[in-house]
Amino acid sequence: MGKLMALQAIEEFGPVDLIEPSEVPDDGLIVPLAMMGAPTVLVEKIPNGEEFPRVFEALRNYLGKPVFATMPIEAGGVNSMIPLASAARLRIPVVDADGMGRAFPELQMVTFHLAGVSATPMVMTDEKGNLVLLNTISNEWTEALARSATVVMGGSAMIAIYPLTGEQVKEAGIAGTVTLAQRIGEVIRRSKRESQNPLSAVLEVTGGFCLFKGKIVDVSRKTVGGFARGEALFDGIDEDRGKSLQLKFQNENLIAISDGEVIAQVPDLITVLDAETARPITTESLRYGCRAVIIGIPCNPKWRTPKGLETVGPRYFGYDMDYVPVEERVSGACAKRGRLE
Repeated sequence: MGKLMALQAIEEFGPVDLIEPSEVPDDGLIVPLAMMGAPTVLVEKIPNGEEFPRVFEALRNYLGKPVFATMPIEAGGVNSMIPLASAARLRIPVVDADGMGRAFPELQMVTFHLAGVSATPMVMTDEKGNLVLLNTISNEWTEALARSATVVMGGSAMIAIYPLTGEQVKEAGIAGTVTLAQRIGEVIRRSKRESQNPLSAVLEVTGGFCLFKGKIVDVSRKTVGGFARGEALFDGIDEDRGKSLQLKFQNENLIAISDGEVIAQVPDLITVLDAETARPITTESLRYGCRAVIIGIPCNPKWRTPKGLETVGPRYFGYDMDYVPVEERVSGACAKRGRLE
């Protein structure tokens, strides 16, 4: 959906300039644009395209100063594409950075929050034209109030949030996420052209690890409180035949458990890829019978700090366990199987 929106906007309004954080003046205003809500809802509740200019103009008018650029708030799903679609319409550049280096389900789960940046003033709107302006006492309150409004708006809303200066983006943002996503796409396409293994190429670019190969045998998914929550069960194939894996998610994948042992957990990335094409299978697209590869990718170091783990670690999501980096878990599992020399 996000790709189609971006392609249409670029075709209609022209190409988008992608700039590095260093190209933004320190006092330049950057307004991230995104969708809030359950990705399962977006499949049926399609934006009409006017939401992005509406929230952008409302926040710009409230702040009373010109906006230099927009950027993704997260590097995942539709929210990686919305800034491109919006920038084409608004004729402003996109900053090659984001606030997560991945995707997380709640508004305070950004590196800007770790640096003390306020999520508000924030504007949100729906396809009907309703508009909400929030000024809150904390980013956690922003999440709680905006989530309630999102549910009333039908489970999804478009938002303008975390207005930032260029200085703040340089200090607190995660640079290079847009071009990293571009490189991942390039290596997948190149591997297909050259009849090579796309999974190996993806792992090399991301620094990730192959955790499990399996077929989805069950999916339990509900849209609750503005989130897509649930779990998927995989039966192992190939070298993982005879094993099973349980994947728990809340919009994004949170924890992977194989035969009772945790093999990856937030804040590291747990990504489900099609076994043949290495294209992503998002949580709303998990289906019975899909043959997939589950990979783990180390998160940005900002998330491995005490405040980062307090904000997005396993205990925040209700899992009573300590965080162990995915590379340590993989090394330990390989050692148990005698694969390390």
